[in-house]
Amino acid sequence: METTSIEQFYQEIKASIPPEIAREIGHFNIFSFEELAARLQDKPVMPYNKRTYYKISLITGKNTAEYADKVIEIEKSALVFATPKVPYHWIPKDKDQKGYFCVFTAEFLARNKSGVVLDDLPIFKPGGLPIFQISPEQQLEIEEIFKKMNKELSSDYIYKYDLLRNYVLEIIHYGQKLQPKSITNPAHNASSRISSLFIELLERQFPIESPMQHLQLRTANDFAKRLAIHVNHLNKILKESTGKTTTHVISARITQEAKILLKQTNWNISEIAHSLGFEEVAHFSNFFRKQTALSPNNFRSQSS
Repeated sequence: METTSIEQFYQEIKASIPPEIAREIGHFNIFSFEELAARLQDKPVMPYNKRTYYKISLITGKNTAEYADKVIEIEKSALVFATPKVPYHWIPKDKDQKGYFCVFTAEFLARNKSGVVLDDLPIFKPGGLPIFQISPEQQLEIEEIFKKMNKELSSDYIYKYDLLRNYVLEIIHYGQKLQPKSITNPAHNASSRISSLFIELLERQFPIESPMQHLQLRTANDFAKRLAIHVNHLNKILKESTGKTTTHVISARITQEAKILLKQTNWNISEIAHSLGFEEVAHFSNFFRKQTALSPNNFRSQSS
């Protein structure tokens, strides 16, 4: 799983970052699904990777969204909130996709004087289902906000970014007042989705590219919480699909990354331990020795 930056997002949609936006602290922009589809033709629009930005979409069309063991079928219009911390699979069911979406970074909204922190908002918390089916009347109301944002973005008003932040917050609060659409739980696909999304969450933390990078999800409980399922249920599914426990799978992947860092970097053992989520070097050394029968230093010396 790759990490897609704002710059890479613009490459995907074959566009350039507007210079007046690039000069701002944080980032915000708005797009039309119809214009984007025409530009990209048959290319999929915004495949879901780990992203460094947030996205809010007002979309009309038939779609399916899969969240771990839950499926949401969208028949008409929906308001969708996406965050890099919550994995999901979005499947368009027809080519007639209309509406708008905006992308913005946490830094952009952080400049709002209200002191709102994105990840503290219920709409963006892991475990939620931030997809809302909306009525034609609600669609028109939200569409009007997007149109205001689009118009304001091209204006020369000196405080337009302050106004745009308020519009973004207006849509967020609009979404938080909505009730989520009914969900279904098809048992025959639930286990495979949970297993797949677990691996996705695990892999998107790698590779470790800097000593300043740290694993956020390290335990079975961490992953179960992010997937909004009980840890025992996660263990049962992974045991059935892989023959291994959740802890075993996590440990094996951390060990694999530790070996790569020991072989291919000149970071000291403390830096490697810290980047892999170990608070003490001794804890990392004990973990590595248990997994490989070698100390980190011995493994590194054998590999050199």
